[in-house]
Amino acid sequence: MAIVVSWGIAFFEYCLQVPANRIGHYEFTAAQLKTIQEVITLVVFCVFSVLYLKEPLKWNYVAGFSMMVGAVFIIFYEW
Repeated sequence: MAIVVSWGIAFFEYCLQVPANRIGHYEFTAAQLKTIQEVITLVVFCVFSVLYLKEPLKWNYVAGFSMMVGAVFIIFYEW
């Protein structure tokens, strides 16, 4: 049952992701779109792990995520 539910969620996400990438490509590059996707996934994962799994958000996680924010800046900054 867990596999079916997981694939159902992934299918729903994919059905939204493909049109969003096609529309978003008029404004953003492929690398920028992938970066946006990863940041959204990371935020959802953090909220899920803290609220549902009751896992603490440790300082080293926050430090690593902060480095990813730096990567977002590098990717989106017009050099």
